[in-house]
Amino acid sequence: MHELVGALRLYAWGSRTALAELCGRPVPSAHPEAELWFGAHPADPAYIRTERGKRSLLEVVSAEPGRELGAAATRFDGRLPFLLKILAAEEPLSLQAHPSAQQAAAGFARENRTGVPLDSPMRNYRDDSHKPELVVALERFEALAGFRDPMRTVELFRALDVPELGQYADLLAAQPDSDGLRTLFTSWITLPNAVLDTLLPAVLDGCVRYLTNARREFAPVARTTLELAESYPGDAGVLASLLLNRITLLPGQGLFLAAGNMHAYLRGVAVEIMANSDNVLRGGLTPKHVDVPELLKVLDFEPIDLPLVLPEPAGDGSVRYRTPAPEFALRRFDITEGSALIPLTDAGPGIVLCTAGSAHLLDGISEVRLDRGTAAWISAADTDIRARAAGGPATLFCACVG
Repeated sequence: MHELVGALRLYAWGSRTALAELCGRPVPSAHPEAELWFGAHPADPAYIRTERGKRSLLEVVSAEPGRELGAAATRFDGRLPFLLKILAAEEPLSLQAHPSAQQAAAGFARENRTGVPLDSPMRNYRDDSHKPELVVALERFEALAGFRDPMRTVELFRALDVPELGQYADLLAAQPDSDGLRTLFTSWITLPNAVLDTLLPAVLDGCVRYLTNARREFAPVARTTLELAESYPGDAGVLASLLLNRITLLPGQGLFLAAGNMHAYLRGVAVEIMANSDNVLRGGLTPKHVDVPELLKVLDFEPIDLPLVLPEPAGDGSVRYRTPAPEFALRRFDITEGSALIPLTDAGPGIVLCTAGSAHLLDGISEVRLDRGTAAWISAADTDIRARAAGGPATLFCACVG
């Protein structure tokens, strides 16, 4: 059991306050801080503190996978199968989807054969893994996720009362299924500039008019469309966002995204856990590479309801966030001051992250103190990990293999 030092990622959509405040650093930060990675991904592994100084978690796991991962070493080819993050979005992320395991393996091998450098901006597949992911809100968290029921989208188009949307509403009403969504999405994402330059301003004007009406059932969608257009003027992804579920997560609520689900995180701070991958196929709302043909191979156009994951009591003092992903599982412990030692896990591999208060982790031999924004690595050799609050209530997220 060792303290784990996260890897800070700087992206333009990040926050100058959220992660700095969470980790007790001066505010505002010098640059927008978007993600804090706790894992062993080759692109940016976390570090553990040992008696001999800092060591990369990737190096530690690779050197002794059996000791560090236990049975998971065989299941996942000697690699830690999950990546835990804190995500802080001040501005919208790109519209994106992740490949299935089969698509990722095939795409990674194909780009290797054709000689696309791993760090190339034209690269779609940076590893051979799929990327199911779960995000759990630490504060109010806004997102777009999954294709909305087509008939609800037709209602939205009619409510906006934009003549230029009429043909698209008719198209979707005539085929209110995944095929209709595929046809409309493909049409919009490949619109000639001359058509886009007419359609998009008309839609935005419709959103402004709609927000002045007394009956505003789709007000959050209209506001989001205007905000996206302000951040990404002239981007076809603004139109594509109209097809997606608009979701607000309250603190403690989760959102699970399987392969192929189009999504975009809009705003907020959350804990995120995913398979240990960095594969992203983008569909807009970004200056980065958008490979439309490859994206269309990956996307799942089947409409879905709001894919919320609500915490369930686990019977051990924690709540769990149930997903079908075999690579990871996530529990949350809310520990009160003065309570007895709380059993966190029988054994690793796992990562324990503190998001509120402070806590002590003990295994009968050693002790690690966790403050907000810090984490600990639990190897398979570490057993009977327990926790107690330090100076007030504390919140811990415990990530382990699914």
